[in-house]
Amino acid sequence: MGFDKKLENLAVKLFEINAVKFGEFVMKSGLTTPVYFDLRVIVSYPEVLDLISSLLYEFSVKSSSCDHLCGVPYTALPIATLLSVLAKKPMLMRRKEAKAYGTKKLIEGHFKAGQTVLIVEDVVTSGGSVLETVNDIRKEGLVAEEAVVIVDRQQGGVKNLEANNVHVKSLFTISSLLEIFVKHGKVTKETAEKVKEYLKNNQAVKEPTVADAPVDRTKLTYEKREKLANNPIAKKLFNIMATKKSNLCLSVDLTSTSKILDLLTRVGEHICLVKTHVDIIEDFSESFVTQLKQLADRFGFLILEDRKFADIGNTVSLQYSKGLYKIGDWADCVTVHSLPGEGVLKAISASVNGVSKGVFLLAEMSSEGNLITPDYIEQTVKVAAKYPELMTGFVCQNKKTFSDPGLIQLTPGVQLQSSGDGLGQVYNTPEKIILENGADIAVVGRGIVAAKNPEAQVVIYRDALWKAYAERVGAK
Repeated sequence: MGFDKKLENLAVKLFEINAVKFGEFVMKSGLTTPVYFDLRVIVSYPEVLDLISSLLYEFSVKSSSCDHLCGVPYTALPIATLLSVLAKKPMLMRRKEAKAYGTKKLIEGHFKAGQTVLIVEDVVTSGGSVLETVNDIRKEGLVAEEAVVIVDRQQGGVKNLEANNVHVKSLFTISSLLEIFVKHGKVTKETAEKVKEYLKNNQAVKEPTVADAPVDRTKLTYEKREKLANNPIAKKLFNIMATKKSNLCLSVDLTSTSKILDLLTRVGEHICLVKTHVDIIEDFSESFVTQLKQLADRFGFLILEDRKFADIGNTVSLQYSKGLYKIGDWADCVTVHSLPGEGVLKAISASVNGVSKGVFLLAEMSSEGNLITPDYIEQTVKVAAKYPELMTGFVCQNKKTFSDPGLIQLTPGVQLQSSGDGLGQVYNTPEKIILENGADIAVVGRGIVAAKNPEAQVVIYRDALWKAYAERVGAK
C-alpha cells in the first residue's frame, strides 16, 4: 500500500475512534473552534499508534540527521518513543516542571551541547507548546530547528514556529483532512466549508517568542519571510525582491500613459513594485492596462494601485471592481485606509473572488502634520490581523508598528538626501528608511521620475536600498 493511501486510511481511523470531533470547543490558546483533535485517545488503539509512527518515520524522521527525538508532553510522548525505536535514535524527555529534588532537570536523557533535536508534536495551533519545549531544549545548549507534527490546524502556529527558526513538517493540514472526510462521507461539504471559513477568520494571533525574546522581523531575510507569509502577493513580493535584489518601488505619478509605459520600459528591470495613481491619468484606456501588465510580466514586478480606499464597504466594493478603472482586474494589490473600520477589508475580501490579491493598510503617513495617532495605528494593526490571507503589509514609517514577519513594510518618502517638498512631504535617505525605520520596500517617486537620466538614477536608488537591507540582515 502506498504512502498516500496509508495516510488516507489513518485519517479515516482518527475520525472513527473520535480523535477528531466536530462541534464547539475552546482551545488551550483561548480560541473557540468547530473542530477539535483529541489525540490522547490513540494510546488505546495500538494499530493507530503503529500507523502514525510508521508514517511519521517515512515522512520525516527517516531523512532527518537529528541526534535526538523529543516529544512535547504529554500526548506526543508515546509517539516519540515509538519513533525513537524505529529510527534507532536516542530520545530526550522534557518535563513540564523541574523536579524539586535530585538533578532538578527539565530535560532528561544523555546529550551533549551542540547536538540536534527533532521535536515531535500531535497538533499545532498557535505553536506555543512546541516553543516551550524548544526554549527549554535550547537552554541546555542543544539545537532545535526541526519539528514534525501529525496535524497543522492552519491557524498561525507553523508561521510562529518558522519565525523562531523551527521548520515544521505535518502529516495533515485541516484542509487535507477535511478533503478526506468529505470523500469518505464522514462530514458534509457544507460542514467542511464552515470549518475552513471559521479557521480562516480565527487565526492564533500570538507573538512568537523563544527564550522570552520576540522575533525581530527586520533581521530575517526576504527568503525566510516568504515562507511566513499568508498572502500570496506578499509571498510573490518577497520572492521578487530576493531574486532581483531590489526592494525599490517606483511611484509613477505621471498623467500620460505613454510616459508611464516609456519610463517602465526603461527602468522596469530594477524595481520590485510599481505604484500607480490611476485617477490622475488623463488618457486611461484598456490598452494601457494591457501594456502595463505585459511590462510587469516582462520585467518581473508587481502593480500596486495607491487608491487609498476609505469609504463604506458597499462603495469600496464598487470602486474596486466597477467603474471606468476596474482596479481589481489589473492591480496585484491596493492601499486601503482603516478609518471606515473592518467593513472596508470585508468588501475587498469579498470582491477578489478567490483571486490572488493583496492589501497594504495605511497605518502611518509620511506627510508632515498628519492626524494619525498611536491608538489609531494600534487599532489598524488589530483589524489587519483578522484578514491574514488578504494582508500584504502596512504603509508605515516605524518598524515597531507591527511585528508579523510575513507582512511587508512599505515606506514612502525616500530621496538620496533628507529634505521636504514644501507641500508637507518629508523625505528620508535610503539608509534611514531601511536601517532605522525598518522598511522592507521603499517608495521612490520624483527622485527617479523627474531625473534627467531615470535609468542611471534608478540603479543608484536600487543599489543604495539593497545595500542597506543586506547590512540589516547581515548578508554578504
